[in-house]
Amino acid sequence: MALPNETLSAIFQELSPSSLAVIARVSTRFNGVAERLLYSSVYITDTLRETSPLPYRTLWWCEAMRRRAHLFDSARKLHIRWQVDSPSCPPSPYLVNACEQLASVVRLLVPLESLDLFLGPANLVPGHHRPPLHAVERVIRDCRFSQLRSCALGAEGAKGAQPYTGTLIAFLASLTHLRHLRLSDAHAALDVPAGALQHLSSFRGSADAAASLLPGRPVQYLSLIGEDSDVNRENLPRMTRTTVPLRYLDLSAMSVRPLLLRNVSTYLPTVESLRVKLALRHTLHYAFSGIRILAGLSSVLNAFPHLSFLDLSPTGIDGVGRADSLEELALCREWSRACPSLRRIIFPSSTEWILDNDAGWTLIQS
Repeated sequence: MALPNETLSAIFQELSPSSLAVIARVSTRFNGVAERLLYSSVYITDTLRETSPLPYRTLWWCEAMRRRAHLFDSARKLHIRWQVDSPSCPPSPYLVNACEQLASVVRLLVPLESLDLFLGPANLVPGHHRPPLHAVERVIRDCRFSQLRSCALGAEGAKGAQPYTGTLIAFLASLTHLRHLRLSDAHAALDVPAGALQHLSSFRGSADAAASLLPGRPVQYLSLIGEDSDVNRENLPRMTRTTVPLRYLDLSAMSVRPLLLRNVSTYLPTVESLRVKLALRHTLHYAFSGIRILAGLSSVLNAFPHLSFLDLSPTGIDGVGRADSLEELALCREWSRACPSLRRIIFPSSTEWILDNDAGWTLIQS
């Protein structure tokens, strides 16, 4: 007795893409089920080289999708990344055409729930094309994804590169169910209509973009990119105007000085989880060396009344050296006195400590 397609699909979902590719060659029926699964979640990475300057994997996928129009309605995840093998390699002018070919397929994937596009050097191609658009905008400009929940967009940036235009704003405003947004190269404020993105719960991007997007939206998780000097007394207060308390703050993409942490504690006292890469060239306590220079964090942590998780692992151990457990335990106790809500700490060495039920700090063995 033949199994129904629904049962086959449930079984095949447990298989790897390479196994699905083998299964697809067994029979016409297996091919139909396996193909739908293979093309429902697509992850492509293209490395652009001087000898191979175009994203051929992406272009081959586009060609394959054009031959399989019946699979458009099964698309759920599309993650495409273009990267260069050498920064000195100039971008091919034909990358603009590659963006257009990608756009011709992406706009047909209406059921998409997750979209991640990083187009590498495509936005560095000299701008002789009209209308002037960011490379990402060339792909998304006619897209309407009513089911999209997660979206990440970006490309390599450089001075003089084409900035985003109103095309990005219009695209974001159309995403009525979007919950997670990452914009890696949108450095300016985004004038998204107030009624748009009403389900947005997490954002990763520049400080100015965050300050324009967070007000009036239920964002609980914020990850900032750029320099710590980009976060200032003008944009930081606007980040506090979310409709729910901001609970998770990730500053691991920038080198953070103590002054910024103090400002953050002033404007964002609701933070419960803080991930940070400290700028150790600005030592926190001149009287100590090694890991003990972090003792100066006590006065900063004191201003976070709800902080329960502190992750310093992005800092790395080069600036403080590898600490022993006694030094880390001493810091746990010191910080806990300054910030009684602390329950979990990860040090630059990546060692993790938790506060147990007996109010003692315990090292988690990896």
